Amino acid sequence: MKDVLSRKQTVNRAANTVEEADFTGKKLLLAEDNKMNQMIANVILKESGFEVQIANNGEEAVKMITDAPANTYDVILMDIQMPVMDGYEATRQIRKLDDKAKTEIPIIAVTANAFEEDRKLALEAGMNGHLAKQYDIPKIKETLAELLL
Repeated sequence: MKDVLSRKQTVNRAANTVEEADFTGKKLLLAEDNKMNQMIANVILKESGFEVQIANNGEEAVKMITDAPANTYDVILMDIQMPVMDGYEATRQIRKLDDKAKTEIPIIAVTANAFEEDRKLALEAGMNGHLAKQYDIPKIKETLAELLL
């Protein structure tokens, strides 16, 4: 019983830490083609302190990373299914850039495809994490906190 209570207390402390996580000053690139998802994510992320820039597809995300000075972005949330260039290919291209600071930016897949096989494909493409849509705010914050704080 004591072990169960200890685990419950640890989980509660971790949840409180994530809820209170402050991402002020962190710069995030959101690669998302759906305007409604852009709007929802933008509001949530800004409320958490992020400075958010939006790419409408994978090709645009790669260009924004390529054209920006190193260390412009702290993290990328990458939709998988986008027009022009999907999130997998965009991630592969970012990982192949010459600038090591850019190739090491954490990239998190955000997708409606939530099966284990989809998670494996994201990791194989070079992503650091995998989140399922619809946007699960506590899970997004937890993943971002693990990578950035």
